[in-house]
Amino acid sequence: MPTSMPCQAIELGRCLEIHYDEHDRIIEVHAVGYTKNGNLVMRVWQVKGGSESGQTQGWKLMSLDKVQSMSITDEVSEAPREGYNRSGDSAMDRILCKV
Repeated sequence: MPTSMPCQAIELGRCLEIHYDEHDRIIEVHAVGYTKNGNLVMRVWQVKGGSESGQTQGWKLMSLDKVQSMSITDEVSEAPREGYNRSGDSAMDRILCKV
């Protein structure tokens, strides 16, 4: 899954609607980058939607490989959310874009 749409959502200050792990979700993207293992991920605040863990709102690290579809919504993102570390993300070795 390309990084252009999550980075564009950050730039526009909009939420993304995604289908991830068999659930539809609305998320606020805070950062997109690569893990130390080279996996493309995004740090997000899930606003609403389903979840495998049952946690339907809060911080999540999502693999872009698992995103089945995504679209930018008209919903305004409230990023950065409390708890977001602007200086970096310990899960990401290289950040491509961030709030």
